[in-house]
Amino acid sequence: MNRHHTAAALAVLGLAGCGTGHDNTQPAAQLLPQLSQATGATLTACAELATRITYPDTTITAANAIAAGVLTVGGKPVPAHCLVKGEMLRRTGADGKAYAIGFEMRLPVAWNGRFFYQANGGVDGSVVTATGPVGGGGPLDNALNQGFAVLSSDAGHASPTPDFGIDPQARLDYGYQAVGKLTPMAKAAIQTAYGKAPDRSYIGGCSNGGRHTMVAAARYVDQYDGFLVGDPGFRLPLAAIANIAGGKTYATLASTPGDLGSGFTLAERKLVSDAVLAKCDALDGAADGLVQDTGACQAAFDIARDVPTCSGARDGTCLTAAQKSGIAGLFAGAKTETGTKIYASFPWDAGLATDGWAGWKFSSPLTRDAGAVGLIWSVPPENPAAFDGTAFALNGNLDTMLARVGATSSTYPESALSFMLPPDATNLAKLKNRGAKLLVYHGTSDPIFSSDDTTAWYDALRAANGGDASNFARFFRIPGMNHCAGGPATDQFDALTPLVAWVEKGQAPDAVQASARGTGNAGGVNGDVPVSWSPARTRPLCAYPKVAKYKGTGDVEQAANFTCQ
Repeated sequence: MNRHHTAAALAVLGLAGCGTGHDNTQPAAQLLPQLSQATGATLTACAELATRITYPDTTITAANAIAAGVLTVGGKPVPAHCLVKGEMLRRTGADGKAYAIGFEMRLPVAWNGRFFYQANGGVDGSVVTATGPVGGGGPLDNALNQGFAVLSSDAGHASPTPDFGIDPQARLDYGYQAVGKLTPMAKAAIQTAYGKAPDRSYIGGCSNGGRHTMVAAARYVDQYDGFLVGDPGFRLPLAAIANIAGGKTYATLASTPGDLGSGFTLAERKLVSDAVLAKCDALDGAADGLVQDTGACQAAFDIARDVPTCSGARDGTCLTAAQKSGIAGLFAGAKTETGTKIYASFPWDAGLATDGWAGWKFSSPLTRDAGAVGLIWSVPPENPAAFDGTAFALNGNLDTMLARVGATSSTYPESALSFMLPPDATNLAKLKNRGAKLLVYHGTSDPIFSSDDTTAWYDALRAANGGDASNFARFFRIPGMNHCAGGPATDQFDALTPLVAWVEKGQAPDAVQASARGTGNAGGVNGDVPVSWSPARTRPLCAYPKVAKYKGTGDVEQAANFTCQ
């Protein structure tokens, strides 16, 4: 194994250890500092902030008052606030293109004394509306509405395409440095706007935003008090290569050449989801279309045994032996051509028969994943002018991809496995010892970033803290939820409010209540919710390792009739 393979392997294996040698191996009963509650202030002027806010290498391009109700989120009007737009560190990149870190801040007139850094998803590249999502799908609330000052950025490049990866600095800004540069600037702007700095600061996001947040928990713990992590792709380069491996597998199984989805059709995916439910649904005491006990389900379900094998043509009622072998291998954890495990296993769950699951598995390998691996993370990068994502994904060598995301050069001195991943991910001693808190959630039917990977990380974090990390970090699995939202799930919830109560009042969340988004939901309908469910079904999301169990009596549509055990 060469040094690049070794680097990748170490990144994979690092989460499996118990953290021996970390300085955060204290008992969970340790009395941690209690951070004080934030106190608010009133914004008295907006337009003049365009000239009053000054910070090195920063240009404020606009400051405009936004009246109450002009902006709505989930149909709910957002209170009056000031929209500040600007950029930092304008420069010319190594590729000859112009770069800057673009941002917007929304500063509420009635401020609660808190700052929220909105960590965005994908490959960034867009300054999306700074509202501060609080978790899940169909948002009924947001940080801005709750009174936070909120920042959103493009992470240092102005287009949501992977071409920026040719520039070494743009890679680093995307990986972690944009957060480090924007955070003190945003706090200085808040100081100017309100006459005081934020009392408490929070950062949160889902997907790549969850990765940004986990990286911040390791690199910028002194800057934030609360970290809200959703479906984190915290080992994003490895997850992308694993998804490309999946694309290769589905291509070999495809009944229609070039159509990856024909390798595992909707009818076949529903067949597997139904088989999983048949084995696992009632493990929590209620046959309700949700697999609450994910761990027990993995032991109970066997695709080889529990799904019929085709004796003739594929017709949606069976899987071929080749399908069973190939799909089971992907769920167990994709491997390279030489047998190296690339990323993580994925849990069998009930959310396979959705458009959201299919899009990530059958389209993303040839587009998002190929572009990111080839252009943002590889050393050397592919030539963007001649890059063909489909050819790269389907014809490329997985061992080579793995080596190149762990490689460095004189032009690219930091590898993707360094700038994208949180360093020493299970050593959060500084976060713990200053009284900060980490709240993590992950859908168990996430098709791109595995909840098994996050579970393995959290188990390692527990081991590094005497077997229990619950006094500073809690993890919530969301049965049936696809990537950040959707799936047959209760995917609508507010995780920010309990995080604030934990950080500032010491109220640790044992459960977060979540709702389904059936017909008539104010935040938007989730088309994956089965018609047999109540459109307003509720469930407790339980702090791992506990799972929601039916009490045995009462309406199964109501969270009150379930308990975390």
